[in-house]
Amino acid sequence: MNTVIRSALVIALLPSCLLLLGCNKGPEIVPVSGQVLIDGKPLEHGYIRVLPTSGRAAQAEIHKEGKFTLTTKVEGDGCLLGTHVVAIIALEIIGPGKQRWHAPNKYRKAKTSGLTVQIDGPTDDLTVELSWDGGKPFIDPLNGG
Repeated sequence: MNTVIRSALVIALLPSCLLLLGCNKGPEIVPVSGQVLIDGKPLEHGYIRVLPTSGRAAQAEIHKEGKFTLTTKVEGDGCLLGTHVVAIIALEIIGPGKQRWHAPNKYRKAKTSGLTVQIDGPTDDLTVELSWDGGKPFIDPLNGG
């Protein structure tokens, strides 16, 4: 193949290659924020993790009034579309060797939390509801000691 034909072929195929690369941005991440409630009241301490079956998890700190904004890659970008399991780590360090749990320990692991969320598009009102099931916040020693 002579150089002129090869150059013409590269120039002709380059836009198609660039178009294909631009269309494959990976899974779609949408803005997601909301509130975590426990027994109908805002959970004011902790972190939320939203874990897809494949792909990167999203997480956020839970602020006053139980509010959160999820982050997957960059601050506040949201999470992947789909149905995801959720973990809530709701503890507060209250002194040397002591922590207060603001939600039952079962919620701290996705496989024991029993929580799922469905993300179909951007949302600012996702609500995650927890329950003490008759329990209440408790204090325990850090690291079992």
